[in-house]
Amino acid sequence: MTVEERLDIYHENGVPAGYDVPRKDAHAQGLWHKVIHTWVVNSTGHLIMQKRAACKESHPNLWDISSAGHISAGDDSLISAVRELQEELGLTVPEENFQLKSQTKQQFVLHDGKYIDNELVDIYLVQMDVDLSTLKLQVEEVSDVKYVHWTELKRMVQNKDPAIVPGDYKEILSICEKQFAN
Repeated sequence: MTVEERLDIYHENGVPAGYDVPRKDAHAQGLWHKVIHTWVVNSTGHLIMQKRAACKESHPNLWDISSAGHISAGDDSLISAVRELQEELGLTVPEENFQLKSQTKQQFVLHDGKYIDNELVDIYLVQMDVDLSTLKLQVEEVSDVKYVHWTELKRMVQNKDPAIVPGDYKEILSICEKQFAN
């Protein structure tokens, strides 16, 4: 028997509500919960993007952040970021290589209102050169990976490219622009 993942619940302002619920209940009721987004960027400004598996409940078959996931009840953000990158891409990275760059909110309503995703997001950056052929993808989560130059991602966002998960990419684009623009 598998144990259902539980999520700590928060108020919209990020203050803990003092209780946790099963993940499915958080989405059914639209309760605020924490997630991590980790972007892996190489030395030339190319970001790893993952294609979400066809079986995913939200945004199947769309290109997304290098790694993302819910912060389970009782866990902290950094531990979750390290774990998700290892689970989804098979990439083992020491905690000290994760840079917390921003915290933001995002909201999605899917499946005719049956899936309400109210997320408090911690955005991490990992700077490293990765040979994509060495990655071990978690097939339940990820069907493919590719490098996308930050300027191409910016174009995709501006054009509302239907191949990428809709969302707020301004933080990662701002980080890359500061670091890689000539």
